Amino acid sequence: MTQISRDDVQYLARLSNLQLDDKQVDSLLGDIQDIISYINQLSELNTSGIEPTYQVTDLKNVWRDDVIDDYDIDRDKLLGLVPERVEHQVKVPKVLET
Repeated sequence: MTQISRDDVQYLARLSNLQLDDKQVDSLLGDIQDIISYINQLSELNTSGIEPTYQVTDLKNVWRDDVIDDYDIDRDKLLGLVPERVEHQVKVPKVLET
């Protein structure tokens, strides 16, 4: 099993730009050792004959055809609904002052 020291935890904290006191370093050291212990337990499992999987829900992406739907409304009809327009554009009040 890989041994993690207090110096390792403090080094990781510095790399992560974390400031830890001695109590936090000790707590994190215990947590990291528990995580490594669990990973070592998993590596002992016999997985021969087990097919690798990337997900377990059997959900698949649902794609639809990329079809343009204009909803029977053309540009001129939409522009006719706005209070003010210039050529083929909607005119809006100025937002930013220069």
